[in-house]
Amino acid sequence: MPSPTDPLTAQFRKAQRHLVARDPVLDKIVRAVGACTLRPATEPFRVLVRSIVSQLISTKAAVTIYARLEAAAGPEGVGPASLLALGEERIRAVGLSGAKARAVLDLSARALSGELALDHFPEMSDDEVAAHLVAVRGIGVWTAEMFLIFCLGRLDVLPVGDLGLRAGVQEHYELPDLPDKASLRERGELWRPYRSVATWYFWRSRGAVPQSKS
Repeated sequence: MPSPTDPLTAQFRKAQRHLVARDPVLDKIVRAVGACTLRPATEPFRVLVRSIVSQLISTKAAVTIYARLEAAAGPEGVGPASLLALGEERIRAVGLSGAKARAVLDLSARALSGELALDHFPEMSDDEVAAHLVAVRGIGVWTAEMFLIFCLGRLDVLPVGDLGLRAGVQEHYELPDLPDKASLRERGELWRPYRSVATWYFWRSRGAVPQSKS
């Protein structure tokens, strides 16, 4: 349980005050959901591997396949060197498709060579991090946005392509249809500079957050 005096908790309280003051709809959601419990993950490489594994499959299947991958990786665990040592065939044997196996290997090669400088991501802007990530095979804009929110703890990311966010906005604003990207960006201007926190509240109001910690 995070301390009420830790910097992240204080930051979230500030974000909550901002959101409830700017948007009556979020005021109701924040009151219903309570304090924001979002906490950044600490193992960026493993977060990205999990993201690739999880694409287009159920959470249960993703957990099972990742556990097999972890076992196959051996004592070192899931890391760039251990995954490259496995190779495509052995990675596919744990249940990953050929495309996902190649994506995991591309991620591993870039991380090991330093081309994907994960340790330097905290110093980069959101756009710079996203540009590095989408250059990796199998990583798109949505995955990059989830990484910014859940791994780097960036507070002002608005994933306009995320279905959970769009459905939450439609439900709480009583819209006839899912909002398109342009209208969601326009509405999200109210929530700056805490659009990640607003997004988390919409996810949480519907009972789900799309990505777990590493």
